[in-house]
Amino acid sequence: MNQTLNLSAGPHVRDRWSTAFIMRMVLLALMPATVIGIVTFGLKALWVVLVSVISAVGSEFIFDKLTKRPDTWKDGSAALTGLLLALTLSAETPLYAPIIGSAFAIIVVKCAFGGLGKNFINPALAARCFLLISFPGAMTVYGIDGVASATPCAELAAGRIVNISSMFLGSANGVIGGSILGILIGGLALWAFDIIHGQIWISVLVSFTAFIGLFGGQGFDPRFLAAHLCGGGVMLGAFFMATDYVTSPMSRLGQTFYGVLIGILGALFRIYGQAADSFSYSIITANLFTPFIDTYVVDKPYAFRKRMIRLRTEGKQPFRFPKPVIALTVIALLAGLALSGVYSMTKDTIDEQKNAAAAAAYKAVLPEAESFDSMYAKVELLDGEVYGSGFGRVYINDAQIGKDADGKVVGWAVSVTSGDGYDGNVTLSLGVSADGKINGISFTELHETPGKGMLCGEPDFMNQFAGKDAGGLTLGTDIDGITGVTRTSRAVVNAVNAGLDFINTQLRGE
Repeated sequence: MNQTLNLSAGPHVRDRWSTAFIMRMVLLALMPATVIGIVTFGLKALWVVLVSVISAVGSEFIFDKLTKRPDTWKDGSAALTGLLLALTLSAETPLYAPIIGSAFAIIVVKCAFGGLGKNFINPALAARCFLLISFPGAMTVYGIDGVASATPCAELAAGRIVNISSMFLGSANGVIGGSILGILIGGLALWAFDIIHGQIWISVLVSFTAFIGLFGGQGFDPRFLAAHLCGGGVMLGAFFMATDYVTSPMSRLGQTFYGVLIGILGALFRIYGQAADSFSYSIITANLFTPFIDTYVVDKPYAFRKRMIRLRTEGKQPFRFPKPVIALTVIALLAGLALSGVYSMTKDTIDEQKNAAAAAAYKAVLPEAESFDSMYAKVELLDGEVYGSGFGRVYINDAQIGKDADGKVVGWAVSVTSGDGYDGNVTLSLGVSADGKINGISFTELHETPGKGMLCGEPDFMNQFAGKDAGGLTLGTDIDGITGVTRTSRAVVNAVNAGLDFINTQLRGE
């Protein structure tokens, strides 16, 4: 009998399915998300997908020929890498990005380490992270029909409301493979055919959701949690990236540890990191822990399970908590205790910084004031509703009375938000002096189109308000709007007029 042991890197053949068959099944499972992305974003998305796939396959073909290796590009893994990379890109991404990214993924991350089964991190994600670091400008251009705007995750990070339905269907601004509907169709099909492991994607989503709920600032609000799950590549990463055979652990318990690690890191980066869509980094980091997990988390050999077999034969089944549940609970509790401690230690400092920033904004529009008395009780009476009529979707956030060193009133300051900006909310502080003149305005939130709407934040536009009568302003008469930026200009003027009306009717005389 031949007793030679064949030692090789994963993925290991354990059933009748070949590597080529699995790769083609995963490619097929990605088709719903791909088609929805192309329909949503148009021909630009199609070009990104085609260029990325062709570049990946071509890179592996050229590498095989130059190194005189077998034609491994035929197994479909290169095409899958190219497609996954394309789905993580925006339709507005310049075509040189998928070309460079695909070549990096195949040649540097995959082939340079010996080919499929020997790469230690996911090639598509490694390429995306490489492009984010090397070409940040090209990788952060998002838009539909050429109109650039912030991604849903960026909106979430800024505290604004997002449309969950459009995120789920894939019609929201973002990456090509952003359709949660398409991802779920393909991902659940792979799970049903036992091509991907439920231990990984379930533990990723459960731990991510739990962490966001505990430390996201809004508790377990369903809309808030759904928005985070639908944005930032969480679903695509959980179903198609984290489940990669090569870079994920082999044991079931190890896969659960691995998934929990990805979920916690992804949520940690989402809440406390600078990049809202940084889920790629959590998977890459967990990939690096896979050898460690495989070393210390090993399934018991069947010889150790004779007692279990005997009990089942006798119709008995001893009760025990599944080890993955125990591991998930312990890790979640430890992470919760650690982060709760950190939050408790930093909460006072954070509150002080927020109060200092608010005071600085009011001081900018009412420099004569030495102190401010809050009039927030007046604002609470509005109950968060749209203020007045004729101002559009305008909200009063806060109100202060400014006083000099002798306690004499020198003016009033309010914080106002208009929801009618071109690219989101416009929030400003408005100061009115005691003689009934506008002191000035200062923006605290302005995310309009660079070179257009952002011009409202320039001195040439803002200085027009200083010295104007506090009775009300008219765009085109009292204030010159910016050419081609009528919507943002009108939102600013409406916000100022709403603030003036609130000061005149609610604060003056107090």
